[in-house]
Amino acid sequence: MTMPIDSSRSGLARSLAASSLVTAEDLDLAQAKARQERKPLSTVLVEQHFLSSEQLAHFCEREYGLPLTDLDDIDLEQLPPQYLSMDLIERHHVVPIILQGKVLYLAMSDPTDVSALEDFGFRFNLITDARLVEEDKLQQLLARLQQGGGGALDLEHIEDTDIAELELGEDPAERHNDDLGNIDEDAPIVRYINKIMLDAVRREASDLHFEPYERFYRIRFRIDGMLHEVASPPVHLSTRFAARLKVMARLDIAERRLPQDGRIKLKLTRSKSVDMRVNSLPTQWGEKIVIRILDSSAAKLDIDQLGYDEQQKQLYLGALKKPQGMILVTGPTGSGKTVSLYTGLSILNTVSANISTAEDPVEITLPGINQVQINPKSGLSFAHALRAFLRQDPDIIMVGEIRDLETAEIAVKAAQTGHLVLSTLHTNSAAETLTRLSNMGLPAYNIASSVTLIMAQRLARKLCSHCKTEEHVPEEQLLELGFSPSQLNPAPRLYKAAGCKLCTEGYKGRIGIYEVLPMNDTLANLIMDGANSLSLARAAEESGMISLRQAALEKARLGIISLAEVNRITL
Repeated sequence: MTMPIDSSRSGLARSLAASSLVTAEDLDLAQAKARQERKPLSTVLVEQHFLSSEQLAHFCEREYGLPLTDLDDIDLEQLPPQYLSMDLIERHHVVPIILQGKVLYLAMSDPTDVSALEDFGFRFNLITDARLVEEDKLQQLLARLQQGGGGALDLEHIEDTDIAELELGEDPAERHNDDLGNIDEDAPIVRYINKIMLDAVRREASDLHFEPYERFYRIRFRIDGMLHEVASPPVHLSTRFAARLKVMARLDIAERRLPQDGRIKLKLTRSKSVDMRVNSLPTQWGEKIVIRILDSSAAKLDIDQLGYDEQQKQLYLGALKKPQGMILVTGPTGSGKTVSLYTGLSILNTVSANISTAEDPVEITLPGINQVQINPKSGLSFAHALRAFLRQDPDIIMVGEIRDLETAEIAVKAAQTGHLVLSTLHTNSAAETLTRLSNMGLPAYNIASSVTLIMAQRLARKLCSHCKTEEHVPEEQLLELGFSPSQLNPAPRLYKAAGCKLCTEGYKGRIGIYEVLPMNDTLANLIMDGANSLSLARAAEESGMISLRQAALEKARLGIISLAEVNRITL
């Protein structure tokens, strides 16, 4: 039985609606998810297992009379490099594969996507046509493109077309030092570093490490929290790499004895740029350069996508609705604390709220929020910024980190005088945060009366949905790991990492693991009695708090992360 045709649907959706290949409910769900996540309908249909890649491809083949092209026969080296515009490729989920005369053929799993054909035709002043391909093979080809072909970068074979759309936000006046050498001589170095940076952005790396050693030079990316070696260029080039990176970051390239900090702005397209924070460190064999990528556009500030369970989400939203008090987010460096705070701020960010933040550095930019970059060298500390905020008629204050007693005292005072304060601490659990504040010197009654919510968090690597494989673990071992009997009835389907072309060692992306501790009378009394973190944690769990370990095990039970990842982040 066919479903009624909706004229508002896309071409592919209308065709599927007239068929019996997918139900009306599944099609509506796929379309809603495609709009929400800004993905092509064909991608969502396959990802949600409403259709297989083969089913969708053969349906389009019959429906539109297009022959099916096998992408297994396509080599990256054969693709027309001058038309590999990554902004268009990623926006439309298509890849230019063949240029014949004035016709550019695009590999597409949805051949009805007229906007993709029009955008490529307009950009390159060519006639465009669709080549029908299977969705899973198209994803593999896209992943190989985003990873620079999946192989090591070759210093001797980089062409200018590799970085045709990459512009560096640097000051040409900085190119004056003799250490840079002849511009023609160093042109390969420039192209190589540009390519490395572009690859890092494409692979969604958070950090780049340029490391000199006695006999080799190593470049590593931190992807999903783990470091991976991506290149090992000749060690004799280490000083040139350091000089080029320091010029880009506007650092003093003559200073090689002291650490330095700088910034680079990469303008990838007219509408997209990426900020990078750069630190140089003198080591035994030269300067190690570490670059942190601060990509505001990549940060997901949707609370439903961060990994909270429903109880934890409601506790956080409830604390954000209160007119005063202190919300603390805790965890190690790189655990996603900034994103959690800014997710809360984005919810609070209305015309009626005066929001000010003190950060070091400002990593995510939100219009409508007054963001202050801390600068200790000039005397602008967190404490100084907080004092200034209190004279600026604030409603909500965010402090990047409570590092000392002075900052803690001002934050507590603000929380007790009608302001909502959000901040972070570096502790391992929610309960330890309360004892850390006490050890800083804050009186117990101030802690009990000002803190309203504490969230401890970690980031876990998500299993790749395309290659994860089922893992069979005896029930006795699961109980030893911490699963409760109720979690094992019915028996959960657990998965482990495998690895494919679409992921990194079986993992793709990360998700938050949280324990959310609201202040209550029992905890307040324990704090006043000077209880230690173990007693506080025990009382919190008895009152219903889900611990980090239990939250991670639940994500494993749902097939989102592996047991190995549970042990890595919570042991």
